[in-house]
Amino acid sequence: QVQLVESGGGLVQAGGSLRLSCAASRRTFTMGWFRQAPGKEREFVAGISWSGGNSYYGDSVKGRFTISRDNAKNTSYLQMNTLEPEDTAIYYCAASGRIFLSSAYYRAQQYEYWGQGTQVTVSS
Repeated sequence: QVQLVESGGGLVQAGGSLRLSCAASRRTFTMGWFRQAPGKEREFVAGISWSGGNSYYGDSVKGRFTISRDNAKNTSYLQMNTLEPEDTAIYYCAASGRIFLSSAYYRAQQYEYWGQGTQVTVSS
């Protein structure tokens, strides 16, 4: 079993930035971020491979968000820039002990481990 703990959420004005962190209790091959706004389905935000050489993004965040990881710390990061009110959601860290094919990153059901979530609120 792997425990994931997110941090870094909060309230920010539109156009601002936040950096989320996800600390895993042990090594995981694949890490990702999803988000869920009130009344909406959980949405893929970003995913990253073990080496960091492959990263994937949801269409709504491309060019604004960057995912990275530090394997020495078993931690992934989500740098969020140019935030918009539409980015307001609970952000969840996800991880898997498996190596994914590219198509798998986008599907929440592929990830075995989930954090409790951190709230991000962007004011207009």
